[in-house]
Amino acid sequence: MAVAADDGLVEELAGLVGRPHVLAPGEDHAPYVVDWRGRYHGKALAVVKPASTAEVAAVVALCARRGIAIVPQGGNTGMCGAATPDAEGRSVVLRLDRLNRVRAVNPLANSITVEAGCILQAIQEAAAGVDRLFPLSLGAEGSCQIGGNIATNAGGTAVLRYGNTRELVLGLEVVLPDGSRLDRLQGLRKNSSGYDLKQLFIGAEGTLGVVTAATLKLFPRPRVSALAMVALPEIEAALTLLGRLRDAVGDRLTSLEAMSRGQVEVIAEHVPDVPIPFALEAPWYLLIELTDTLASTNLRTPLEEVLAAALEEGLVTDAVLAESGAQAGALWKIRHSVSEGSKRAGYVVSHDSVVPIENAPLFARNVERRILEEVPGARVVMHGHVGDGNLHVLAILDARQFPDAVTAAPVARRINAVVDDETAALGGVISAEHGIGISNRDRLGRVTDPVELLLMRRVKDLLDPTGIMNPGKVHPPGA
Repeated sequence: MAVAADDGLVEELAGLVGRPHVLAPGEDHAPYVVDWRGRYHGKALAVVKPASTAEVAAVVALCARRGIAIVPQGGNTGMCGAATPDAEGRSVVLRLDRLNRVRAVNPLANSITVEAGCILQAIQEAAAGVDRLFPLSLGAEGSCQIGGNIATNAGGTAVLRYGNTRELVLGLEVVLPDGSRLDRLQGLRKNSSGYDLKQLFIGAEGTLGVVTAATLKLFPRPRVSALAMVALPEIEAALTLLGRLRDAVGDRLTSLEAMSRGQVEVIAEHVPDVPIPFALEAPWYLLIELTDTLASTNLRTPLEEVLAAALEEGLVTDAVLAESGAQAGALWKIRHSVSEGSKRAGYVVSHDSVVPIENAPLFARNVERRILEEVPGARVVMHGHVGDGNLHVLAILDARQFPDAVTAAPVARRINAVVDDETAALGGVISAEHGIGISNRDRLGRVTDPVELLLMRRVKDLLDPTGIMNPGKVHPPGA
């Protein structure tokens, strides 16, 4: 049942968190009810900004008593609309900015305990302050919050060496849909005492509870690195280089980021302050980074040796090796500009597919061919983490012809069907690191094993029997 805006809800929320931290209807909700890409526009009964786990629990308990839906929201940088309320305006947006403390840093245990509203970059800096590394790194790290990273099981550019967010979480504190609190922040490296409950909430996108704090893994800080960007005649060459680099340097291979020529061209056209060190004649470009914790380690020599052999064999057609930290940063800026450049280029139908690594080249070729057959006017570009099989396929449509999600919807459905068919046929899944949210929930129902969907639905019904936690996200209609 819808709750009227003037039935005392705002006053009750204000009594819990303070009136300055509640935005009532009529106040500026715009930053909180529209997603980063501007695809989804919602409404809210209120936007509430608690400052502690106790306040989050009190807000959730109040909403549970009243039967009001809750949309947890971090930095609102997600790609799939998971943090956006629907257009009916019957939910409360629970914004977590004020839960932003670093509670503890333990260099001996290689762990850090932080609240959900901590900006990812701030966590990286806190780790560096004790000579440690928190390796999660992505383009939005200056504004995304760790709670959202956990909710989507974010990946980023260092998964090859350190794993997704799921592998970086030692413990969680979660407010459950009835307002009770699950506290598992101990940070133990070993625990076989029953089910690993924290894993339920990682990647659940706020549909099972609100993550309020986390204990995360830290690692020794790299002392030396070597970075190169190379031009490739075909994407298969990236997999050959992956094998050779692993043979040469083992787990010192930290990142292996691929971009199609079209993707780099989009950046060159729409992010002019990012210099491109190539003439853009090759079909693919690959960013390679090696790191080590020993300052005396020579990483440049093995990188040069692998690339020299590859150049001689034609596996690589050109290469640029960073000579300084500034040059390395400039090369990374190209990779981190893919979202900004693509967004400016037109209406983007984006995908987050992952397939077995050996199938990535076939996947890339098949989807490009089939999308262009289906939608001849589309501009198909790709980028991704080729070392773990995660390729982002982007079909960029003319924004004059497709100015919004409504006009683009029929074409987007055809493109999605192509990508989903190829993903499933090659043994993959449709979301590697962005999540499901609104964008992918129907697609999830189309390509996921019905037994898996049923189990997810049963977990949701068990933990959130009244369905107040981020309704309409993840689970496809009728699941």
